[in-house]
Amino acid sequence: MSSNTTPTADAPTETTTELAAEFQQLRDRIDRLETDLERKDERIEQLEADRDHLQERTSELEDRVDDLESETTRLESLAKAALKKANANKARIAELQSRELEKGAHLRVETIDEHAVDVVDGRLERITKADGQAYYRLPESVDPLERGGNVSLAYGDLLPIQQLARMDEEMRRSAANALPTRLAAKLWQARTDSSVGDNPWESGCKDIDEYVKASDLKHWIRRQETGISESYAKKLVSRVIDAMLDLSKNRLAVRRRQERKNGLEYTERRLVIPVDAELPGEGGPNREHPETDDVHG
Repeated sequence: MSSNTTPTADAPTETTTELAAEFQQLRDRIDRLETDLERKDERIEQLEADRDHLQERTSELEDRVDDLESETTRLESLAKAALKKANANKARIAELQSRELEKGAHLRVETIDEHAVDVVDGRLERITKADGQAYYRLPESVDPLERGGNVSLAYGDLLPIQQLARMDEEMRRSAANALPTRLAAKLWQARTDSSVGDNPWESGCKDIDEYVKASDLKHWIRRQETGISESYAKKLVSRVIDAMLDLSKNRLAVRRRQERKNGLEYTERRLVIPVDAELPGEGGPNREHPETDDVHG
């Protein structure tokens, strides 16, 4: 008789133990994979949020670039316009300096582009005066203001009223839009320029060098500007006087004086140039002739 051995239920076989261990490993593996998947999902969400932020930032930067390009275009247009105006002003100054040099003016070297001015034969003489400053003039040209060569004025040293008075009508009109300003410049020019042909100034006495009456100024304005009524000319008198005071930096003054006409007394305003008024280029003692350095041309 043979005997068979049968395993009991509480004594698992080796195969069952191995399957249980493998099953546990698979569960652990699944848990790790699920954890990794969750982390990846979170990472994907973060990356998508970063992407959306970068897209918004890129859009903002593109808008900013468009704005900057528009601003650059605008600034370039302004720069071109400023350069054009500067070149035009430089040409005007060169023309004015050329005329002044041809009239015999001595102008400081630092204020002149000797290659821009247009004078006879294209030659300028450089001189050094007693003040130690260097000047340009036409060869052997004597200072027309008889300052003896010691103090000679560049255009920028003059009072605004003197600068405007030296301009021709076209340049004056481009430099001054207001009619009272242009009339003030012409009134000043009439003092010393006989070509104006209509000089209302009168010689003064004591502490007044020259003066012009308000009533005479009114008639002078009407002669200069045709079609102006007497009432408007009367208004212009006050504006021209104000312009004269402003453009002369108050070197001029307004005085009131009692006048008599047809037996009646009235107060007359006078625009006066005091004897002691500091007017660049006018008056001053004669001095020695300047030393000649060289001739440019």
